[in-house]
Amino acid sequence: MVKKIAMASVSILSLTLGTAALAQQGGTAAAPQAAQASEEGGPNNDIIITATKIATNVQDTPIAITAVTSETLATRQITNAADIGNVVPNARFRKAEGIYGPAVTASLRGIGQADPNLAGEPAVAFYIDDVYYPLLFGSQFDLLDIDHVEVLRGPQGTLFGRNSEAGAVNLVSKKPSLTETSAYVDVTVGQYNRRDLRAGFSVPLTDTLAISVAMASKKRRGYQEMVDFSCQMFKNGTPELAGSFPFQTPATSFVGGRVPGSCTFDYLGGEDTQGVRGAVRWQPADNVELNITADYTDQNDEIPAEKIFRTNYAETYGLQPNGTVDESKANKNFITMADQFTIPGKTPFRWDKRFEINDIFKTYDNYCDPFPAGYKITGNTYYTGSIFRGGKCYGNTVPLKNRGIQGKLVVGLTDQIDFTVIAGWRKMDQHFGAASDGTVLNDSIIYHEVHEKHWTGEARLTGQFSFADVVAGVFYYEGDAEHLGQPQGVRAGTQRYQRVLYSPLSKAAYLNVNVRPFDRLTVNGGIRYSDDAKGVDFSSLNDGTKQGSNVFVSDGVDTFFKTTIATKRWDWKAGLNYEPWDRTMLYVSAGSGYRLPGYQARPSQPGQEGQLPGENIISYEAGIKADFFDRRLRINAAVYAITFTERPASYSGQEAQYAVDPVTKQLIGKVAGNSTVIPGGPAGTDQATAFTTCRAYNAATDGPRDPSKGGALNTHEGVGVACVARPYSYAIGGHAKGAELEVTLTPIDNLSIDYSFGYNKFAAQAGSTARNLPGVNMSGGIQYKAEVPALKGSITPRLDWFWEAKTVNDSNRPQYDTPARSVFNGRITYANTDLNFDVSVGATNLFNKIYYQNVTIFEGLGLPTNLGQPAAPRQWYLSFKKRF
Repeated sequence: MVKKIAMASVSILSLTLGTAALAQQGGTAAAPQAAQASEEGGPNNDIIITATKIATNVQDTPIAITAVTSETLATRQITNAADIGNVVPNARFRKAEGIYGPAVTASLRGIGQADPNLAGEPAVAFYIDDVYYPLLFGSQFDLLDIDHVEVLRGPQGTLFGRNSEAGAVNLVSKKPSLTETSAYVDVTVGQYNRRDLRAGFSVPLTDTLAISVAMASKKRRGYQEMVDFSCQMFKNGTPELAGSFPFQTPATSFVGGRVPGSCTFDYLGGEDTQGVRGAVRWQPADNVELNITADYTDQNDEIPAEKIFRTNYAETYGLQPNGTVDESKANKNFITMADQFTIPGKTPFRWDKRFEINDIFKTYDNYCDPFPAGYKITGNTYYTGSIFRGGKCYGNTVPLKNRGIQGKLVVGLTDQIDFTVIAGWRKMDQHFGAASDGTVLNDSIIYHEVHEKHWTGEARLTGQFSFADVVAGVFYYEGDAEHLGQPQGVRAGTQRYQRVLYSPLSKAAYLNVNVRPFDRLTVNGGIRYSDDAKGVDFSSLNDGTKQGSNVFVSDGVDTFFKTTIATKRWDWKAGLNYEPWDRTMLYVSAGSGYRLPGYQARPSQPGQEGQLPGENIISYEAGIKADFFDRRLRINAAVYAITFTERPASYSGQEAQYAVDPVTKQLIGKVAGNSTVIPGGPAGTDQATAFTTCRAYNAATDGPRDPSKGGALNTHEGVGVACVARPYSYAIGGHAKGAELEVTLTPIDNLSIDYSFGYNKFAAQAGSTARNLPGVNMSGGIQYKAEVPALKGSITPRLDWFWEAKTVNDSNRPQYDTPARSVFNGRITYANTDLNFDVSVGATNLFNKIYYQNVTIFEGLGLPTNLGQPAAPRQWYLSFKKRF
């Protein structure tokens, strides 16, 4: 199917180019127009971009770039950075799963980062008005007062500050106007009690000074219900399954003969965000301009919707393949924990199918430990009576505060040379809880707290001459971050307290030159020198406090290390572009890119820390940008090939858990348990026997248990032992190839059709398939603007379509692949030209497609559950916008 779609797209492109090229010969190019929205109804208008550091028409820029105006973002119902990838070929931007906090996962051409942890490095660089934003945490930017968005695909290191290996996203804000006073109010209401308000104004104070202010408030109840487990068991007529587990709230309890109308006590997936942005523009002379902006965001969104779609009951309560239950083979901590809610003589309280809800939009999770701090359970190695275990309840929201200030000064030294200085400062604070079991019991509740601040500086010279364009600059970035974590490990009996300090520092210099040796031909070359370093100070203490003490004591299974991850290197880019006829450009380019190595941020026990491989690539690209038929047809297409000289790969496995001598605090051997450590790396690879995993211990075939002492750290043999999760990382090479196509068609005035297609194929050694990345993504849209004089305006219906191919979530477990899917959005807008207001009614996910937009397979880590993030169901809305 994918090959047929790709062949059809290429065939249509070839036929169109051949026909249109003949039509172009002898024609005269129309003068490029300024940045305007294509929704005006006529042929394609152009967008002036600044991605190359020199203002150029997007059609004259020899880069695979998608530029989208604020008007287009609104009509396609794109309101934050996580949605931008829906309309960009080979892009995948997603709101991160709740286990990762308030973040965006971003990838371009199959290169990205799913885990926003500070231990890694984003491959896709985000910029706000040329100022680098180094985190995936907090990057779900609301598109507040945006002029347009530029998404560049492929390495951009010779033009952008840092880590643009896969590409860059540049959010370009509107500047205050020096000539006009304007204002707007935009109100939206909709399903799930949605209430959005956006407002702003721009005022010229003098001929040389102007200010603007924009604000936004977004509130919406979540679309996934948090259900009171005990309430639901009573409502189902099976109160015995609730045991003695308490009701979550008075409103959902069965007391005094009352029967609650609903067992829902809260929600997941909602929004509660407020933000404000102020800007000052000063232009004291024609050759001097200073822009300063400041912004503040206070976000208290709900945890994203989460659903457990698979549970290994053999692990949780001893269910055997033949349907019988053998609790001796279950995790003892699970059994003894559940026993606390068993009513004597009644059905045992167990972690079993009673916690399953046959509704993707409902969950029993409550993000709370069911036991108070200091609770002791006999035979349980987690609830030991330590006051530093139990009692944690983190709620269902993810508070985040993000604020910053930045400035950009441009001085025209001559008519041809500009000097630009950019500086920015930003601070971000967030905390959130996460869970991954979908029950009211506690398998793994984790608390995270992240504090980060940084500043960036850049200075550059740009020159535009008749024969060449030159950009030369230096870049500086310095940050300071702290990550606090409290991962509970009930199955392993561990309670860790982690503190990690980061001190990233980046310095770079770059040069990019475009030379025009003769008319219609441009030769491009660029170089970059990078000096990147990240200091890491890691500490992880495991609680060993005895019952009755209020002083924290470590049990000795602690991890400490300090390291500096550093790289000094040169990168390059070269290419040429040629205009065979008017309004048509062909280009080829090649360039290198890289990403810093990382380290294992979540070690389960000592010996698991270690540096992860970095990433080094060379990317080759060829493309065409063309307007045909008096600019009624626009075709932008590219093909590319990427060579990975180094690429990180990982495998989720387990290893034997080690015991600690109570006196010396040294690791002395393996903890007895019900598992056997076996070779278990990716099948068909060199790592097939180098890594380990665990299976149920079988005395008949495995022989006697390992002795409790004498096991060496990282020994891969283990018989009848307890296991803990361990991710293994290794470097691989590989190749990727792909194609991209963007088409915009205006066959008649007021009718516009757009289509995008992305194909990406990753090839490397067996077992290293790119995960969480579809091989094909497509989008399309159609709208018609009907002038209605009787209504003193126009009516514009629009339909948008988004499609993704099958997504591999675990290369070793194809049964968990996400199927291909189509999603539609619809919208109808009435625009009144006399009073300058719009009214729109629309719906996202118009046909109510049910699917997971993110999936995490915990099974390989030995955890009993797999986690999915349900996408939002159909949601209608009504919007009113008035301009003044």
